Amino acid sequence: MSKKKLTDHLVFRLVIAVFTGVLLGVFVNKDLMQIISTIKYVLGQLIFYSVPLVIIGFIAPSITRLKEKASKLLGQAVSIAYLSSVGAAIFSILAGKIIIPYLQIAEETTALKELPEIMFQLDIPSIMPVMSALVLALFVGLSAAWTKAEIVPEILEEIQNMILSLVEKIIIPILPFFIATTFAELAYEGTITEHLPVFLTVIILVLIGHYIWLTVLYSIAGMISGENPIEVVKHYLPAYLTAIGTMSSAATLPVSLKSANKSKVLEKEITNFAIPLGATIHLCGSVLTETFFVMVISKVLYGSVPPLPTMFLFALLLGIFAIGAPGVPGGTVMASLGLVTGILGFDQTGVGLVLTIFAIQDSFGTACNITGDGAIALMLTGLNKKKAAKKAA
Repeated sequence: MSKKKLTDHLVFRLVIAVFTGVLLGVFVNKDLMQIISTIKYVLGQLIFYSVPLVIIGFIAPSITRLKEKASKLLGQAVSIAYLSSVGAAIFSILAGKIIIPYLQIAEETTALKELPEIMFQLDIPSIMPVMSALVLALFVGLSAAWTKAEIVPEILEEIQNMILSLVEKIIIPILPFFIATTFAELAYEGTITEHLPVFLTVIILVLIGHYIWLTVLYSIAGMISGENPIEVVKHYLPAYLTAIGTMSSAATLPVSLKSANKSKVLEKEITNFAIPLGATIHLCGSVLTETFFVMVISKVLYGSVPPLPTMFLFALLLGIFAIGAPGVPGGTVMASLGLVTGILGFDQTGVGLVLTIFAIQDSFGTACNITGDGAIALMLTGLNKKKAAKKAA
């Protein structure tokens, strides 16, 4: 890999941003920290302003596209993908409730250094609240699909392309600077040195969670299809490794299709439908990851894990956001920032931590996502074989 390609990699830039921010936070004085905090505030305002736009730009056209291609097979695939993502989130919530109390997260914050006030406050209010954006996206998408609108879906597609362009050309490029200033504040306060072992432990726990959830998915797929799920998953190592390298389900798609089509227990027609669709709507690994991370970060920054009803609401909505998330690295967490702020009440520092830790391990979440697509293909194969057998009888 050339030096240029390495520096263009989002994870590389974020890692550099983290180290740069920590060094700045350790060594700068109060006056320089005031400038850094101001920059972070302004960048945060831009990111938060984009959240309702991302929600509308991706959820609404996703609904119209799915309805246009409506079929029983599609309905089954979308339902399974949603249940898988929500199930992964609930699994993560329950695991978090059990594990997080044993992570030895310090609750005393009296020793932290106080941050200086920002130099000026440049507020950029969002065009609407997050939940209003979600309801608007759902209503517009559903009504356009139900009425078989012709012009509106085309407009929504163009809006999605415009929003994706904003994400790729503005939001993603400023993320490293936002991350650097966030970690500078955390290092200046002393939060990072106090909680770094916890974050490293959490990343390992999440990886273990991925493998557990994949085991659950393939076990269910085996029961539904009556086939040995190992006959599918054993072919997925190339796709898994490719996803780790690309951090993109779309970029991994050719390898995923090749891997799935090697299985003797999957029907080719169903595989060629389910794998590309799953790469777009099935994000169980990313959802599991984000759910566990937000619980830990809430405990670290705010002293407590969000209550179960709040987390379950977060999980149910996150499953919807995952289906409409943009197909870029970190797309799930970007699309769901509205839930992180609106449902969980995270501030800019909390959002910065979520974005950073999620992005650093996003390649493993993507690998879990695409490997799970094989289980969905096996479930669909089993369901449609049984229906075909009933019709024949």
